[in-house]
Amino acid sequence: MPLYLGVMSGTSLDGLDIALIEQEHNTRLLGTRYLPMPDELRSSLLSLCASGPDELARAAIAEQQWVALAAQGINELLLQHDLPAHSVRAIGSHGQTVRHEPARGFSIQIGNSALLAELTGISVVSDFRRRDVAAGGQGAPLVPAFHQALFASEGSTRAILNIGGFSNLSLIEPEQPVHGFDCGPGNVLLDAWIQRHQGLTYDQGGQWAASGQTQAQLLQALLSDAYFQTQGPKSTGRELFNLAWLDQHLQRLPAFAAADVQATLLELTAISITDALKAAQQDTERLLVCGGGAHNHTLMHRLAQLLPNSQVSSTDAHGVPADWVEAMAFAWLAHCCLEGIPANRPSVTGARGLRVLGAIYPA
Repeated sequence: MPLYLGVMSGTSLDGLDIALIEQEHNTRLLGTRYLPMPDELRSSLLSLCASGPDELARAAIAEQQWVALAAQGINELLLQHDLPAHSVRAIGSHGQTVRHEPARGFSIQIGNSALLAELTGISVVSDFRRRDVAAGGQGAPLVPAFHQALFASEGSTRAILNIGGFSNLSLIEPEQPVHGFDCGPGNVLLDAWIQRHQGLTYDQGGQWAASGQTQAQLLQALLSDAYFQTQGPKSTGRELFNLAWLDQHLQRLPAFAAADVQATLLELTAISITDALKAAQQDTERLLVCGGGAHNHTLMHRLAQLLPNSQVSSTDAHGVPADWVEAMAFAWLAHCCLEGIPANRPSVTGARGLRVLGAIYPA
């Protein structure tokens, strides 16, 4: 029974998710480990998302620290399950995205896979996105193929929504290729705004947003961005949606209470998701939500209000913990690479065809 590890560190930069899976015909989650991102490393990674001095050296140092953290978590997880390193076939490592600009032909994830193989004694598969970008694709999202394998139900039209720093949808219909795309900001602006005003890393349960009032003028301005007017395949990142982008809009408008801005940012996330879903797949019977946003009760309630004809629930209700879907996906992507199975979906990324994703670093 082949075992794989998946390591995911998303755009929210809150920490590393590590999942241990058993992969045969189906994927079975065996164990998990979460390591919070140290403040200094988070700041270093965040600074690499924009141009600055000595970027190459700073990136090299940051990825060594990232790998040391990942190796620590992997070794702790294996010890917890009394598993030797040689029992794991491979680690699927997403790395940390520092730039995602497919329109310019690149998507960059750092994460020194050679060092990760050295520190764990396990082969590493990584650098999944660049093969799709090389074939003319967006390089993202890559999880729809896994979502289809995990959640497809015969005769059911459903969508899988991942809400991390950014939100993305996988659209699953019977006897149709899976479709998917990035909807826009998920938690990235909500997290940044509460960090600025309250010093917190996230808005627990969406409580602060719930205390404010949505400001229609601000919402309309934010939704006027060209990204929301385009159809998939499309992907986005911190290069577009960031505090500077928000500040530009706020400077042109009357002053709003900070809680009202938070409420409006939550509405932006909800509207950008539901509008995109209605345009792409009108008859969605069930929306399954994973990622950190699944714990934002205010956001989940708003999604259900905006989609009265769809059943909205966390993937937990389908037997898959919402926090671990992405890490499981990258373990599965490692399996696909080693087995020579194409794992991108041209209907999602716009690539010229199916491609085997990932680069292999033997132990």
